[in-house]
Amino acid sequence: MSLAAPHAELLAIVKADAYGHSLALCAPAAVRAGARWLGVTSVEEGAAARALCPEARVLVIGGVFPGQGADLIRLGLTAVVWEAWQLDELEESARAAGARSETVPVHLEIDTGMSRQGVGLDGLKPMLARFGAASPLRLEGVMTHLFAADEADGATTDAQFAQLDQALERIAAAGMHPEWLNVGNSAALLSGRTGALVNVASRYGMKALLRPGLALYGLAPRYDGEFEAGHEPESVAAARIRLQPVMSWKTAVVGVRTVPAGAVVGYNSTFVATEPMRLALLAVGYGDGLDRRLGNHFSMLVRGERAPLVGRISMDQAVLDVTEIAGVEAGDEVVILGTQGGGAQGAETITAFDLAEAAGTIPWEVFTRIGARVPRIAV
Repeated sequence: MSLAAPHAELLAIVKADAYGHSLALCAPAAVRAGARWLGVTSVEEGAAARALCPEARVLVIGGVFPGQGADLIRLGLTAVVWEAWQLDELEESARAAGARSETVPVHLEIDTGMSRQGVGLDGLKPMLARFGAASPLRLEGVMTHLFAADEADGATTDAQFAQLDQALERIAAAGMHPEWLNVGNSAALLSGRTGALVNVASRYGMKALLRPGLALYGLAPRYDGEFEAGHEPESVAAARIRLQPVMSWKTAVVGVRTVPAGAVVGYNSTFVATEPMRLALLAVGYGDGLDRRLGNHFSMLVRGERAPLVGRISMDQAVLDVTEIAGVEAGDEVVILGTQGGGAQGAETITAFDLAEAAGTIPWEVFTRIGARVPRIAV
């Protein structure tokens, strides 16, 4: 899955159970499509990815915790590091496993302004001093996280690139030549930053390791502030048209009942029928990841039409008002996320952005909150 071979490769982000889509389905699919790298958060996630994809390079972006070095070495995972104690953990484990000098690859994260994880410029020199012939560790890659690539003006990202360039200069001055420059989320890549990333990497004799997440699952990020009308980069506009969401989320009608005016629906009487109504009980609730805030504030699709959620969402169930939709019965498919319908009425679609806006959150959380008890089925 090379974007500009031999100067760039793709690192498929499959952390958090592949953004809730199923690591078991998505990691092998990414590898079959040509990805040689998979990105996970933890050693535990790395172990699961390694079992599924024995030949893939697996990058543990969240680093190691004390006592995890031995598992990381045994599984052949690659750690992101930014603290001296992480190097201690990995060196000790590598030596215990009999690793030779400079044979265990690590990626060093640079904090270019997010203040989350990564070493700052002032702490870079002592970290670089830890590498060399005396250590079993090898500085294979350098990474940073572009934390505002979804801002249309790009000013913050430009400032981050300037910080990154200073770090790379210092790394080169120390006589080190990492192979990979690991930068670039979906927002950065779709807004046309790919060329800039590749150019920065090439200037230091590195290859760009580009790591989209949301775009892999069929969504183009929305940009904070958005671009002026008609001035959205062509790459972003094209992505919005071409990307197809990977996931649909569906449930079924358990049963349908008619209630009189004045009937209470759900906990704490948050909805009271003002007229006789037909209600459809659904086999889905907040225990499955359906945000409780959607009760009385969102609609789902049944028989190709939108039906409002009424009452509070329970742990295992929710209720739709299907009074205006003829023929709804037990077993009918209900679409929470995705498309339903067609014919003369046309298809209706609910997107992850729709769910996110109604719940006051973001699509990433919508996906990752879908519970483990909801089966993921490849189609």
